[in-house]
Amino acid sequence: MKSLIPTRTRENSDVRRRAIAAAARTLIAERGFEGLRTRDIADRVGINIATFHYHMPTKEALIELVAQSMRDDFIAQSMAWRREGLTALQQLQHEMADFRETMEHKPELFAVLTEMIERARRDPRIDAAIRPLQVYWHQQFVDILTRGRRDGSFRPDLDPRAAATMVTGAMSATMRPPFHGVSQFDRVAAELLRALANNSR
Repeated sequence: MKSLIPTRTRENSDVRRRAIAAAARTLIAERGFEGLRTRDIADRVGINIATFHYHMPTKEALIELVAQSMRDDFIAQSMAWRREGLTALQQLQHEMADFRETMEHKPELFAVLTEMIERARRDPRIDAAIRPLQVYWHQQFVDILTRGRRDGSFRPDLDPRAAATMVTGAMSATMRPPFHGVSQFDRVAAELLRALANNSR
């Protein structure tokens, strides 16, 4: 059935929602959740508070929007390079390179993600919003590691799901003090690759 909402109206709404997500992420990175105020978000977007609440009627809706916007960014980054013809090892190296690039050039993204993960332990609303992103990221590595066990890139006795937890956990740890930094990530990534490699080849 054809949508009754005009295309231009939907496009304008999408643009407004993206602007709200961007402003909220900037404020979370600057101040944490404790300093996040809806009026400040509205001011940064250039809308009044009534318009803001039209798009974001609840705090849960705002949190879900922020989490979805981060997931969209990660997916877009991952989709930016071609996978055809790559081994699983090369795919894993690409994922690590993407992570490193984000750490180096978009530190505010990791600041927001870290803040949300920390708050998710105490707030079920944030946990529900951020969990699909975490599940998606973990499953990416499960799929790569499963392929790598089959194509010989990784150890034949590898447990892909447990190894994916090891990889995501180690990479996440480099986002937080006292381990934060690109040079530390490079050392962690090198150790992970050594631990996963099929040394019998």
